[in-house]
Amino acid sequence: MSAWKTGCLLLAFVSGVAVNAVAQQQPNIIVILADDLGYSDLGCYGGEIDTPNIDALASGGVKFTQVYNSARCCPSRASLMTGLYPTQAGIGDFTTNKPNQKRGPGYLGRLRDDCVTMAEVLKPAGYGCYYVGKWHMHPETGPIKRGFDEFYGYTKDHSHDQYDADYYIRLPSGRAKEIDPPEDQFYATDVFNDYAIEFIKQGQKTDKPWFLFLGHSSPHFPVQAPADRADTYEQTYLRGWDVLRKERYERMQELGLISGPHWKMSPREIVPVDRDDIANGYPGEQNPAWDSLSKDRQRDLARRMAVFAAMVNSVDAGVGQITQHLKKANDFDNTLVLFLSDNGACYEWGPFGFDGRSRRGETILRTGDELRNIGGRGTHQSYGSAWANLGNTPLRMYKHFTYEGGISTPFIAHWPGGQIGSAGRNAQSDSDNDSREGATQSGDNWVRDSAHFMDVMPTLIEAAGAEYPKQFARREIQPLEGTSLLPAMRGKKLPPRSIGFDHQAAHAFRDGDWKVVYSKRMPAPLTWELYNLAEDRCELNNLADKYPQRVATMVSQWEQWATRVGVTWEPYAAGNR
Repeated sequence: MSAWKTGCLLLAFVSGVAVNAVAQQQPNIIVILADDLGYSDLGCYGGEIDTPNIDALASGGVKFTQVYNSARCCPSRASLMTGLYPTQAGIGDFTTNKPNQKRGPGYLGRLRDDCVTMAEVLKPAGYGCYYVGKWHMHPETGPIKRGFDEFYGYTKDHSHDQYDADYYIRLPSGRAKEIDPPEDQFYATDVFNDYAIEFIKQGQKTDKPWFLFLGHSSPHFPVQAPADRADTYEQTYLRGWDVLRKERYERMQELGLISGPHWKMSPREIVPVDRDDIANGYPGEQNPAWDSLSKDRQRDLARRMAVFAAMVNSVDAGVGQITQHLKKANDFDNTLVLFLSDNGACYEWGPFGFDGRSRRGETILRTGDELRNIGGRGTHQSYGSAWANLGNTPLRMYKHFTYEGGISTPFIAHWPGGQIGSAGRNAQSDSDNDSREGATQSGDNWVRDSAHFMDVMPTLIEAAGAEYPKQFARREIQPLEGTSLLPAMRGKKLPPRSIGFDHQAAHAFRDGDWKVVYSKRMPAPLTWELYNLAEDRCELNNLADKYPQRVATMVSQWEQWATRVGVTWEPYAAGNR
């Protein structure tokens, strides 16, 4: 063989090795979790809120239409962080310092010892692990104790005043705050965004891949944002929820998210049954028509929703800062970014929301100059059930419930170097598309397979080349419940599956396209309902009376699932089976 041919072969071999090395390079990983963001609040899911940076990630990646959470913030976080159902992770309903021992290990109110977190799995694979924001899996099982190297945020409670600088802490203990703006310039969402960049920079200074979990508290109540940011949206929301729901639905159709007869706009949702003062006088009734309200009430409510929108826009601004930094550092293509929300939009309490820390029966109607104080320092307000109904357009119900509006989340994945997005989706043939949810054409970036928060852990494991342990710190570890979503992100179909749900007397079980739901705080009688989501994603046609045997079978499946994963529940009322 000539020297020239030998040289060419050697060059080809070396080039092949280099290409393979790049292909097998571990990605950096960013998981961004919004709090109480509704299914359609983002621009790329049909919302009117300005989210150009998140939308850009969605455009260059994939967007899921049927990813499920666990109906509330801390159970969802426990499932996301561990790849298990919430009870298997120890937070079956909520965090607590006084667990009910009779309910078993699924209700410890903190992470169990026989599960592992994302950080505890990724760190042995060579990753530096960083956490910013809201933890909400109990401080006794806090981020540093559960594998993260650095932390800034808060580990206690579900929410806090965004302007209270002293509440937010830096861990490990003794670390000085790298970012510590004066109190009059402090806004937690902005500082969380800044710390995300700070920790990314720290990771980039090492010779290791890095993992950042950015757990925003926005847009969870108290709805708070600088007044000038809310000013941008006030006129939009003075148009009211009825008009805006219709417009969202039309945009969702234009985006290809929804199409076909199985998507139908649900009626204005009911206010959950509760004390009359908590429900603002509407317990078990529909949220009121916007035009039925007084002008003062409309202005008060429009301002609350404008503050909520400003919070979402502030989260988006942080995504833009992160994206710009990654591009400048040449890390953008090889960073897997996941964006999702922990539950459906939050109804608490009635259509007028609440105003005050007790949050019970203290709805205050603000007028005149008081309007711009909504969302300011020291305030504690929510935006109410009717705006939450807008947030979940066109799905039913809200956070806390296991109807689609309570458990469906927007979920975006972006990783150009991992063939996620057009590179992966364009490889999908027309015959592989799922037409049931209105897939438009081969190569669209809507992923229509059903999935769950517990699938994120195995997705990260596959992307990072990590290994899920059978033992950790000399403890036996439960096997993963989730499945990797990388194949779906790359254009492949996932096999049909069953998924169970339970949150404080709200139950559901999905088996393929069929779903049974048992709710709470609904007008009597409470009973198991049955829906075919392939024909009725918005759960408007209860088929329980038509298919009683299917209901009985699926309720039995739910009970078997609940027993297996450690759910405890009250027996159903007579005649409600």
